[in-house]
Amino acid sequence: MRAEIITIGDELLIGQVVDTNSAWMAEKLNECGIELYQITSVHDDRDHIVAALNEAFSRVDIVLTTGGLGPTKDDITKHVLCEYFGSHLIEDTRVRAHIHKLYADRPDVLNRLTATQWLVPECADILENRVGSAPLMIFHKGNQLLACMPGVPYEMKIGMEEQILPYIESKVESRKSKAIIHKTLQVTGIPESSLAILLEEYEASMPHTLHLAYLPKDGIIRLRLSSYGGLSESEMETWFDRLKGLVSDYLIAETDEPLEVIVGQLLKSRAQTIATAESCTGGKLASLLNKHAGSSAFYYGSVISYDNSVKEHLLGVPAELIKAHGVVSEEVVRVMAESVRAQIGTDYAIATSGIAGPSGGSAEKPVGTVWIAWATPEGTTAECFHLGKLREQVTDRACMKALVGLLKILKN
Repeated sequence: MRAEIITIGDELLIGQVVDTNSAWMAEKLNECGIELYQITSVHDDRDHIVAALNEAFSRVDIVLTTGGLGPTKDDITKHVLCEYFGSHLIEDTRVRAHIHKLYADRPDVLNRLTATQWLVPECADILENRVGSAPLMIFHKGNQLLACMPGVPYEMKIGMEEQILPYIESKVESRKSKAIIHKTLQVTGIPESSLAILLEEYEASMPHTLHLAYLPKDGIIRLRLSSYGGLSESEMETWFDRLKGLVSDYLIAETDEPLEVIVGQLLKSRAQTIATAESCTGGKLASLLNKHAGSSAFYYGSVISYDNSVKEHLLGVPAELIKAHGVVSEEVVRVMAESVRAQIGTDYAIATSGIAGPSGGSAEKPVGTVWIAWATPEGTTAECFHLGKLREQVTDRACMKALVGLLKILKN
């Protein structure tokens, strides 16, 4: 069974708002065995919405929309759907009661525009949006189904998990696809083209229901193996194990989780801790390490030593060392890593120093040169990398190199 998503709103098409809803919805649909065929973004425009609906219904069984359900003049989705399904708006007493309860402590919100929220298409099945005023709506077109949700991410997520997905599963269980299975490996240290050559015979031997995708980013390549209903769990596992064997020299993770999560899990399982001393990455590495819940169990802190004076006064890097070797050097990052580890009192520490650009490079140390050091209970190691010419690319890649290096240390 296939589905499409239509996101509605001018703000999505001018870059004012980033569409995070679709990625989350796609993941949930796959978990239910529903293949997502296409994602479309449209203006708050009657003709554009209608055209998108017609195209989607020509291809798939289920269409999901987000956005355009608010009470203001620019939110036209509900009115367009009334016209599309030949219906009209009626008052829903349940929605009205819910809205009055929702805003009981905010009487200023209960105005004539909010009152339009309890007007719903007569032909729709109305489901409660317990955290917002715009109700969830289900429309039927023969054997096809349209589910409409607000564009506000937290409203959409709660509504989809609690209402829309259970409703879909109850109505289309007999027509649902076989399980869609995704398994992901993460590799590094090999170019994407070389990896594809390595896996040529493997790919050529795969059944047609199996697909291998290459997803490179910041020096890491995710290999996603996908089965669209043609293999059992055990058969999929056999193909996955074979893939692992072929890329074992470059394998760093057997899951699609972010590297900082994998590193954090390893540190927590060992009751070990980490700190960072950052120059060129400017706190980006620290941000990754404390991004996820539970990071306080292993991440202790950071010194962002962007200026040389901070390296000298807070991290104890001798001025003579910087003068002799330059701030972007093995000697300096070693001291940075060892100092922050000792001062904060952690098991591990990572230090970064580099030239992110666009200026500051030289013939000896061009833009993109980054030194990274890892201080551990067994000693300190350091490595130099050349990570491109674009500033954001350099810092993102440096963070990934730092995490990969730590992951290798923890696994040895």
